Amino acid sequence: MLGKLQQQEIEELLGSQLIGRIGCHANNTTYVVPISYAYDGNSIYCHAEDGMKLAIMRKNPQVCFEVDQFRDMANWQSVIAWGTYEEITDKQLRREALKKLVDRKLPVISSQLTHLSPQWPFLPNDINEIDGVVFRIHLREKTGRFENNNGTKSPGEASFRLSEKAL
Repeated sequence: MLGKLQQQEIEELLGSQLIGRIGCHANNTTYVVPISYAYDGNSIYCHAEDGMKLAIMRKNPQVCFEVDQFRDMANWQSVIAWGTYEEITDKQLRREALKKLVDRKLPVISSQLTHLSPQWPFLPNDINEIDGVVFRIHLREKTGRFENNNGTKSPGEASFRLSEKAL
């Protein structure tokens, strides 16, 4: 069954994943790139080095963000959100954003790109010593879709039915 995610399911998916994709466009170039992130219910927080995505988002701050979760080709969820890129330069706001990223639960085996400092998993005494650009995407619109092949109306219902069977 194909369907639309409810608002709560959209929030759960955004809050539960570590990797999403940013879509941005400027000067006749569209760029989609995976990035690790943290979500606080309003904004996506990211850390990156200067490069193409930052150059494009600085020119056109209107971006798209996508995150998904696939169990298999017939059981998946996807959220697409639109928002505005904002670089965080204020020291206190940058510290708070980095804290959101640091507080994520990362798997033991993780990408070097999710490690915010060379001392990972340890942090410098001052979190603002972490190099790179910290930014957020203020989300203004979110939509979500799903597919499941077990006859339920939503992914949440599917999870509930699966757990009932385990009892």
